[in-house]
Amino acid sequence: MHILVSNDDGYFSPGIAALARAMESFGRVTVVAPEADRSGASNSLTLDRPLYVRQSSNGFYYVNGTPTDCVHVAVTGFLQERPDLIVSGINNSANLAEDTLYSGTVAAAMEGYLLGLPAIAFSLASRSFDHLETAVAVARNTVAHLLRRPFSRPRLLNVNIPSVALADLKGYELTRLGRRHVAQPVETAVSPRGETVYWVGPPGGQREAGPGTDFHALNQSRVSITPLHVDLGDQDGFPEVGQWLAEI
Repeated sequence: MHILVSNDDGYFSPGIAALARAMESFGRVTVVAPEADRSGASNSLTLDRPLYVRQSSNGFYYVNGTPTDCVHVAVTGFLQERPDLIVSGINNSANLAEDTLYSGTVAAAMEGYLLGLPAIAFSLASRSFDHLETAVAVARNTVAHLLRRPFSRPRLLNVNIPSVALADLKGYELTRLGRRHVAQPVETAVSPRGETVYWVGPPGGQREAGPGTDFHALNQSRVSITPLHVDLGDQDGFPEVGQWLAEI
């Protein structure tokens, strides 16, 4: 078993070090992660410059690119053999609802999935890695169960872990993505050169957070496991768009 570990916080993150250690009990582990924090990079690939892969003193490899770059380069050229599993994280905040569209943590796992490999993104609902040991236990348990009971084909799982002590964890729940309110407005400031600059505002609050959603599971101190897919086609829109097209 060969497991590729990546993230979006960078190769120096406590979360990726903890996840790599947790995966060592299942086989050989290779870490390929961004050189710097690339949170919010989503599925972007670097196409305007070459990428390098270097090794840090702890044995982790790092890339001067995005989370997607890391997994793509690792699987399609850097590694001498394809990994059997991609795991991403442990992220130091949850990736829920529309967050999954922007998340570099999810994107790293998604790139593995797009390359035909089973992949899991792990996120802890804590900015400061509180209760990281709980997330490590969940990651180890989830991967162990996947190896005991593999799916019929590669799947992409988004796993969000509440920031609680392991003894206070209320179990696991299969969830769908919730929905957020519209994001908060950008914040403006004036640079030392007198130029107006903009900071992206915080995400919107919980709008659809009822039973069955990822929000609800975390609010109940349960691990949220959401299967994801990458088909962006809007089949529900076919009738209306088809009628509209027929009138052109």
